[in-house]
Amino acid sequence: MPRRSRRAHRPDARDRQRLMSYQALTERMAGISDVLGAISLLTWDARTQMPPGGAITRGRQIATLTEVAREHLVAIETRRLLDKADAETAGLKPDTIERQSIANIRAALAFHDRVPLDLLRRRANLSSDAHAAWLEARRDADFAAFAPWLERMVDLTRELADAIGGGGTRYDALLDLYEPGMTWPTLQPLMAELRAGLLPLLGDIRNAKAPRSDFLRGHFPVARQREMVRQLAQILGYDLTRGRIDDVIHPFEVAMARDDVRITARYDESWLVPGLVAALHETGHALYEQAVDPALQRGAMTCDLRTLYLVGGPSFGMHEGQSRLFENHVGKSRAFWQAHFGVVQALFPEALAGIDADTFWRGFCAVTPSPIHFGSDEVSHDLHIMVRVDLEHQMIDGDMKVADLPEAWNARMKVDLGIVVPNARDGVLQDVHWPTGQFGTFSNYTIGSMTAAQIFAHAETLPGVSDGLGRGDNAPLLKVLSQGLYRHGRRFSRAEAIARFTGQPDSVQPYLAYLDRKYRNLYAL
Repeated sequence: MPRRSRRAHRPDARDRQRLMSYQALTERMAGISDVLGAISLLTWDARTQMPPGGAITRGRQIATLTEVAREHLVAIETRRLLDKADAETAGLKPDTIERQSIANIRAALAFHDRVPLDLLRRRANLSSDAHAAWLEARRDADFAAFAPWLERMVDLTRELADAIGGGGTRYDALLDLYEPGMTWPTLQPLMAELRAGLLPLLGDIRNAKAPRSDFLRGHFPVARQREMVRQLAQILGYDLTRGRIDDVIHPFEVAMARDDVRITARYDESWLVPGLVAALHETGHALYEQAVDPALQRGAMTCDLRTLYLVGGPSFGMHEGQSRLFENHVGKSRAFWQAHFGVVQALFPEALAGIDADTFWRGFCAVTPSPIHFGSDEVSHDLHIMVRVDLEHQMIDGDMKVADLPEAWNARMKVDLGIVVPNARDGVLQDVHWPTGQFGTFSNYTIGSMTAAQIFAHAETLPGVSDGLGRGDNAPLLKVLSQGLYRHGRRFSRAEAIARFTGQPDSVQPYLAYLDRKYRNLYAL
């Protein structure tokens, strides 16, 4: 008789009862997830509630818990269960959750086997101390005071890159850590193509009549801004029964679990834009996390097991893509403000007296290059990112000394954006990334912008989405994104997720087309 082929299939309830080692492995991952959730909670508290004097101790607490999570992951018991689960699930298709989880865990073990625990411990401790030093240096606009800390962080980051390896440059190893598969030779052409499209557009805009935006500066009480952020976040779809919103200097989103996803906002009583941007941007991050399939919670598909971080998106660029999508494609659309301008107008009737929805939209979208990355307009945003990416690449690969960083930064800002940087606070000290060792993550902002444009362009073609957005209803868009992307967690890479959703490979062209169409229309170019 002919031999029957072994059919690969998704296991049913009876099959799952037989996958005892896989179930035990899943429970072990749930324990790691819980520890990572506790780290996220401590991190959130450190940035929102903790008294300044607790910074060093808190850093040590986070380092200890990170070590606990890592040791649980690399333990002999994890490896034993992994090998048994691998054998149990060998007949399943590669794209089943079981096989994907096993591959994710195995890749993480290989990573941690290469990276010494002592190195991670030293980086964690330095991150806490350097962050505290950066806050003081930033306050005083004193780069020289922070430079020794940055030199130590660069040295340790190079040591980390050497340990990670991978066959490319040190910077390649760091890029891959946050955007798996990305390398400097891959990233450079994307950035060059984008830069070639942005500079002429920015030049044309500078020569055009700018829309009125003076009304965005005035008197905007923080208490009312908080209410504005709450209402806008809920309009976008943020579930406050599974989240909360707090004040912070540098806005962020963090998930303790799928059902505890928190966002933060920064406020300026004399300028409405920071609060608006935080509401739209951080809500985009949160919508992603809140829409992950509950079945994936506390598992290998909702944890970055290499960086030991609780997150549902497969890469920083993919996650940033969703925040950029809701900030720009939704929150900076004319239709959105035609439908929801009344929310902001009712909260600030004096400051916005005589301003209509269209004027507000045009002012909010106005291209106004500034030294500050946070809250920058869509056209100049990625030029900010390119400055940072190029400079950190030079630092990590040894082509630039830390002492030369301010001069190089200021020169690039002058050439790319036509801006004279007034001081180190508004220049090289403005970002938290380098003090905390996040080299290789800046490119994710631009990768996110490209990802957002490509995903949104396809989403608009799906039934109900354009009609909904046209009347200010975000629900149809959120539904297709949740079903087509968010629910999968980390099951598919960013490139795979884009291809599955849009049917097209990764491309910068939808982003350039979007910017060109929107801003040439807005500025009547």
